[in-house]
Amino acid sequence: MLLQKSLNGRFGFTLAEVLVTLAIIGVVAAMTLPTLSQNYQKKVYITQLKKVYNLMSQAVLRLQTDKNALNPAEAGLISQESIDNFVPNYFKLVMTCDDVAEPCFSNQYISYGTHAVLNVPKGYKSYVLADGSAVAFKYSWSVSFPYTLIRVFVDLNGKSGPNVYGRDFFGMYIYSNGIIDIKSNTSHDAPLTEDERKSVTGYCGNGASLDACFGKILNDNWEMNY
Repeated sequence: MLLQKSLNGRFGFTLAEVLVTLAIIGVVAAMTLPTLSQNYQKKVYITQLKKVYNLMSQAVLRLQTDKNALNPAEAGLISQESIDNFVPNYFKLVMTCDDVAEPCFSNQYISYGTHAVLNVPKGYKSYVLADGSAVAFKYSWSVSFPYTLIRVFVDLNGKSGPNVYGRDFFGMYIYSNGIIDIKSNTSHDAPLTEDERKSVTGYCGNGASLDACFGKILNDNWEMNY
């Protein structure tokens, strides 16, 4: 690039050169800013997801400590009624929704990768926590799956968007030993191995499993690599 000598004898860029440089900077910015913005938003989601995860883990542990119990079932989490009594005492709540999704959760969610409209499960209480996240707990123990104690649904920002599986909406389970993980066809307590999660996480992106993306996040050491 040539420099043009000005009237006072100094060298500088021509107007055309400045305009070309600004145009290049604009193109590069247009290409990189969306990616930077998306990566930043993923970090926000992960931070909030980990916060809710820790809140649930700590609440179960506090219950066990208060009851001098070795596990959640021994502490009394043995029915939907016991869960409904547990939540108000161990979480800071700003809203409770009885047997309906709204207004705690959105009424509809988009399956990440397929754009299919899916309904949030209903039929039991859901809650909005003090940080704005929405949670719902469903007692899920059965003879067929004796290690998964409580089904959990989490919306990281409540009713607000984007309301997409694997972005702000996740599914997970509290196991009989109090550890939170995804559901898998295992015959043991959590945590699951990476390979056990992979049998589910392969569906992260095609809507086959609400838990899939959370399992992938756990496998990827709390990174949203999708």
